[in-house]
Amino acid sequence: MTLTSLTLSSNHHHLLPFSSVRHCRRHHQLRTSDTTLFAPPQHWNNNNNSSLSFVKQTTTKDTSHNNVRFLCSPPPLLAVPVSLSQRVSRFVVPRGVPVDDLFYNGGATVAVLGGAYALVSAFDALTHRNILNQGLSRKLVHIMSGLLFLASWPIFSNSTEARYFAAFVPFVNLLRLLVNGLSLASDEGLIKSVTREGDPKELLRGPLYYVLMLMLCALVFWRESPIGVVSLAMMCGGDGVADILGRRFGSMKIPYNQKKSWAGSISMLVFGFLVSIGMLYYYSVAGLMQLNWESTVTRVAVVSLVATIVESLPVTKVVDDNISVPLATMAVASFTFSH
Repeated sequence: MTLTSLTLSSNHHHLLPFSSVRHCRRHHQLRTSDTTLFAPPQHWNNNNNSSLSFVKQTTTKDTSHNNVRFLCSPPPLLAVPVSLSQRVSRFVVPRGVPVDDLFYNGGATVAVLGGAYALVSAFDALTHRNILNQGLSRKLVHIMSGLLFLASWPIFSNSTEARYFAAFVPFVNLLRLLVNGLSLASDEGLIKSVTREGDPKELLRGPLYYVLMLMLCALVFWRESPIGVVSLAMMCGGDGVADILGRRFGSMKIPYNQKKSWAGSISMLVFGFLVSIGMLYYYSVAGLMQLNWESTVTRVAVVSLVATIVESLPVTKVVDDNISVPLATMAVASFTFSH
């Protein structure tokens, strides 16, 4: 065994091993080892007479291709051992120079906006060609646009401002809905894709509430909490599939609401649960969440059941499903995931 000590100068930034697309200038080059401990700055030893020994043990083997690279991060200096195998998100781009972060998140926003526009245009074309009827096209846009927006969050950086860039996507759609709903402009493709009867005023109800919920979840919960993920999954996946299957197989109505069917409610319960678990697993694989799956499955099941009951209530003329379902989901998920 060979003992090699490393002392960091007090006027240097704190050096931490990290996986990033941006590296600062390499100050030191070390050989890979099982355990790495760093010495505190020299003035610490002079003032405190510390008896701690900070050394790095390295086996005498060829490690010429296993150099450790470091990034500069702000002080203070901390003599804390850092595991080199610490898991880092596969998709999150670390925050670097603010200008770089601005351009990166701006590019991600443009890409997501382009995808959203392409999705609506594709379903509009299918409707024009009579491949899909207007009702089915509307619900598929309802399901896929929200889930694709949710799936796009990991491509943004891990800066605190990233959520605002993501929320800009539904904000643009909100402006389109307001302009067309108030008849300041007329986008026939948009109207046919997201309304039931082709009335522009419909844009100011369900579709408008829908994009407001997308913005709310992005700004309040972002990808740091499973609450926003589950809320959008229930609104997009659960409620969207419930409408499609309920209209197709909904001959048996719910006793307290003749406009809702058992087929639709069961579909919402099942698909809302599956889509929620699927999105949480996606975020877990992306390294953005660490979940205890045994308790998570139980909590999501409870949330799905409550959201299904709320969706089945005869209050759609008072409160739209695009408001009642996500808000109820947020409330129940906030309680279940905190206990």
